[in-house]
Amino acid sequence: MTPQDILALSAMPPANPSYPRGPYRFINREYLNILYQSDPAAIRAMVPEPLVPDGSDTVVYEWINMPDSSGFGAYQESGIVIPCLLDGAPVNYTAMMFLNNEPPITAGREIWGFPKRWGEPRMSVEQDTLTGTLSYAGQRVAMGTMVYKHQAACGDPQYCARKLAKTTVNLKIIPCVTGKPRIAELVAFAMTDITVKGFWRGPARLHLVPHVNAPVADLPVRRVIEGQHIVADLSLPYGKIVHDYLR
Repeated sequence: MTPQDILALSAMPPANPSYPRGPYRFINREYLNILYQSDPAAIRAMVPEPLVPDGSDTVVYEWINMPDSSGFGAYQESGIVIPCLLDGAPVNYTAMMFLNNEPPITAGREIWGFPKRWGEPRMSVEQDTLTGTLSYAGQRVAMGTMVYKHQAACGDPQYCARKLAKTTVNLKIIPCVTGKPRIAELVAFAMTDITVKGFWRGPARLHLVPHVNAPVADLPVRRVIEGQHIVADLSLPYGKIVHDYLR
């Protein structure tokens, strides 16, 4: 294997890379987002500087069903997003994520710094209820429910697309073989080529259970604001470095 062959690889392992090169296209990507108010001190403790919480004391707990993802196949994920500000601009900070498929876990961590771990999320329609659950190591740690398609939320597809195109920021940490940090940075990206196929909002409930390896309950539920159900096609592009902790 020549140096040129090595540099042409998309990922590890060399003989069978975990994922191809991007960008990555998602068809019929489906979200269950539950917006809730939480403890401001707990939010601040989870957000890395120079990001700052946006002052709303809100958190988004999300389930995402991805039945058709180029390079990754079909999988589901669940996690927490915190609305923040970076240099005064609104962004979403990804605090934690749990997935049931190895390639997007590996790619998410290695490329964009997503805080992904293996878990058992499940999003489904149970009779008249949109339902999301998350289990870790055989224990239920989260359950969210929302009324199913009660209220169409967006008559303007472009407005809906802009909501999904909000910049996301992740904390990317990759250690060196010496044990010291090799990469420690904030990275940013925004979804592109968005086609919104449906957007509904309505009453929702969220229950979080404390767990040491899936600490979603560290951001406790003070008040549920609403649920959002979204179906869209979109692309995940590469991003950019917005803060380097090692410089």
